[in-house]
Amino acid sequence: MATGSYNPVNAGSIPDAAPFRFGIVTSHWHTDITSALESGAREILLENGAKPENIISIQVPGSYELTAGARMLYDHEKLNAIICLGCIIKGETPHFDFISQSVANALSVLSAQLSFPFIFGVLTTLTKEQALERAGGKLGNKGADAAVAAMQMAALKQSFKKDTAIGFK
Repeated sequence: MATGSYNPVNAGSIPDAAPFRFGIVTSHWHTDITSALESGAREILLENGAKPENIISIQVPGSYELTAGARMLYDHEKLNAIICLGCIIKGETPHFDFISQSVANALSVLSAQLSFPFIFGVLTTLTKEQALERAGGKLGNKGADAAVAAMQMAALKQSFKKDTAIGFK
């Protein structure tokens, strides 16, 4: 279990969000948890300079639909990063494994193919209590952590756009 002492929100390396536009795609399934994740993401973006009008939010039915929603948002909005938020709680069937792996793999492929930051902010927990601990409870808010990753990746991508090429032009 990843419960180490690293806390991205307090890491001290959060870039200014003001020059960037962010998308947030949130699963409606487990809405009490995912709405807390979305609030955490939005709050940290705003605290770090993002303008409210530069945060575009949409909802999808469940975590499985995050990838399609993220791609639609990518295709229709000029954004610098998209944060994908969901919650998958293990039940008595293998459904948890299929959905968790599918979403993680699909977002990874999408990021690699498009060279664009699609941030994986999906809780995959064994119990609802564990999810609540990670959605603003004693283990912080993983939505805020995902927003920090989005700011860092947007800044990284922007750094490659500067004219620093060496060699032929």
